[in-house]
Amino acid sequence: MNVPSNLKYTKSDEWFDPANGAAGITDYAQSQLSDIVFIEILVDEGEDVEVGKAIASVESVKASAEIYAPAAGKVSAVNKGLSDKPETLNSDPFGEGWMIKIEGGSAGEVMDAAAYEKYCEGRSH
Repeated sequence: MNVPSNLKYTKSDEWFDPANGAAGITDYAQSQLSDIVFIEILVDEGEDVEVGKAIASVESVKASAEIYAPAAGKVSAVNKGLSDKPETLNSDPFGEGWMIKIEGGSAGEVMDAAAYEKYCEGRSH
């Protein structure tokens, strides 16, 4: 499981990069969902988001899930390319698979990489 040390993580498996405001789903989440076949980003650029607000809906061959904002702030960018290539969430969840960027955001209740890894290990038993 890939857990970049520079990111913050939520218990609902979103990641947030405090350096550039990017957010998406974790490697753990994409592996649990399996092959992602559809994504709909539910927010637009310029929209304010609050921590815990649904920002995207994802469907895979196994399940569907809502993705929640890990930070509050203004949406400064939306990764519109994901709708054409939702499988990017499986292949590169922390790179090309970013979903939105949040400007001026303050993160909600987030964990560092070590705490998130421990949290995920606890769920797999």
